[in-house]
Amino acid sequence: MNDAVHDLELLFRSRHGVVHLDTPEEERARGLLHHVAHSLEIPFFTWTRSRGLSRAGLASSVYGTDQPIKALEHVAHARIDALYHFQGVSEATLRDDLAAAWLRDCAEALSSRAGALVLTGSELSVPPSLTGVVTHATLPGPSESELRDLLTQVVRDVSERQHITLDIDGDGISNLIHHLAGLTLMEAEKALTRAVVEDGTLNLDDIARVAESKKSLVEQDGLLEYTPVEASMAQVADLVAFKTWLSSRTAVVRNPARARDAGLPFPRGVLLLGVPGCGKSLAAKAVAAEWTLPLLRLDPSGLYNKYIGESEKNFRRAMDTAERMAPVILWIDELEKAFASGGSEDGGVSQRVLGTFLSWMQERRGDVFVVATANDVQRLPPEFLRKGRFDEVFFVDLPDPATRSEILRIHLEARGQDPSRFPLGALAARADGFSGSELEQAIVSVQYAAFATGGRIEAEALAAEIARTRPLSVTMSEPISALRAWARDRTVPAN
Repeated sequence: MNDAVHDLELLFRSRHGVVHLDTPEEERARGLLHHVAHSLEIPFFTWTRSRGLSRAGLASSVYGTDQPIKALEHVAHARIDALYHFQGVSEATLRDDLAAAWLRDCAEALSSRAGALVLTGSELSVPPSLTGVVTHATLPGPSESELRDLLTQVVRDVSERQHITLDIDGDGISNLIHHLAGLTLMEAEKALTRAVVEDGTLNLDDIARVAESKKSLVEQDGLLEYTPVEASMAQVADLVAFKTWLSSRTAVVRNPARARDAGLPFPRGVLLLGVPGCGKSLAAKAVAAEWTLPLLRLDPSGLYNKYIGESEKNFRRAMDTAERMAPVILWIDELEKAFASGGSEDGGVSQRVLGTFLSWMQERRGDVFVVATANDVQRLPPEFLRKGRFDEVFFVDLPDPATRSEILRIHLEARGQDPSRFPLGALAARADGFSGSELEQAIVSVQYAAFATGGRIEAEALAAEIARTRPLSVTMSEPISALRAWARDRTVPAN
């Protein structure tokens, strides 16, 4: 809270007469502005439609100021240093010519005095006619100290009604607080209260409950999909180098506060290139499970809009949501389809969205780890492959015999089969050039046949199915060979 108060105080001391404070937390904004007014030693007034303009500490309101235009007129004519908070102002009010004129008068009057007029409102957008009159500022989300105070308050309040068991250490509390980031104070209070009341315990399991409470917030716009995390690293065969890289950063992700004290930033992300069907998407899901973070999937098809500028706006909204939900894994599947290079058929929209994305990757503030996957490197803009965009670029190759054997074992066990009944080594040798998904589909095909006859999967049937299948590495041998040759000296092997 102290940082937010300091930043607002600095803004008002710089003589910005009218400020639009972008925040969904109007009550929290009012509390912070009251602190600022106290620090500046000036009166604090609030305006709402129900009460009009009223001074903090007084029961009565200024007569005749229930309408916003009358309240603005009063502020413009006032001759005192003061901070005014207009709460719940509508965009229609700002578009009214008379209201806009009074707002300009307020800006001129307050620019020479201590204080300011602050506008807040749900999704309030300041019209272009007031550009240069209204200064835009964003209120950051609740600070770590605010969330810690809230946690203490929730535990105290719930303890008055039922017994609470605290089964969490200092690092666990820090991790829980970190996962509350992105929620408003009211949303965080509801999530914590529900998590504690459900089982009467505050422990590490509540981190998953907090993550679940963010799901509805993420899906409101339809630009990001909250993906359930079911895969684990144990279900990902091989990719030893990739797993080692992730494990070396797990401590930073689970204790970001201590990492920041040591000068270590939150990891930025990885780009997974490779042959289709070799586990890139599965690896993205497993990262979220390994780090116990929510997984958000960006659907590029939902970004693009026929109206000029709307696609870029959609992308910024999606990234703002991802930052608000941080810490989080942001999964962009088949990156080349979202930002294909070399095409002008869309009027340059994809290139503008690409520029917006690259700027966000460079400047993002939240703890968002990007896992991007791509199959066709030729369609990727070269900007993505430049060192520094991602922490690392990995290449996921076709599995070797030992890995194919492990993949067969994993998928057989997942379908209730005993892998010891199958000669996994011999089957893996027969499946030379198969990807992981092609091995899975071979098992699925045999399982369908077995189900139809009421029998069970047999090794002979699986071997026959493998023999009948022509893998992608055969049917598309030229492009896949070219991809593997390109990646040999340009990427880090994930296998």
